[in-house]
Amino acid sequence: MEDNKDFEQEEIYAKRVRAGKRTYFFDVRSTKGNDYFLTITESKRKFNEDGSVHYKKHKIFLYKEDFEKFSDALSDSFQKIIELKQEQNERLNDKFENQFTEVSFDELGDNGEPQEKS
Repeated sequence: MEDNKDFEQEEIYAKRVRAGKRTYFFDVRSTKGNDYFLTITESKRKFNEDGSVHYKKHKIFLYKEDFEKFSDALSDSFQKIIELKQEQNERLNDKFENQFTEVSFDELGDNGEPQEKS
């Protein structure tokens, strides 16, 4: 069996984010060689047929040489989502504006029906 002492990890910082059925863990760790890396873990609560709970986990290891590239890509992705959402909202607003007729309340009679113009 291989000796894992060189791969021992010390936890430096931990942050937990709860999001509905999912929880995200951001853990900064160091190796014995004092290199730092980040693990991002998604943990999702699942139920077995008997009603008992288990957690399905996905983990990403992000090493220091990739931090800047990862951060840039994440920031760009968030910005793109914001832009797409704004475009979607603009299209919805245009669609709804074109579906309604402008009515002046001054043109309505006592019964709420439009008055005939003489």
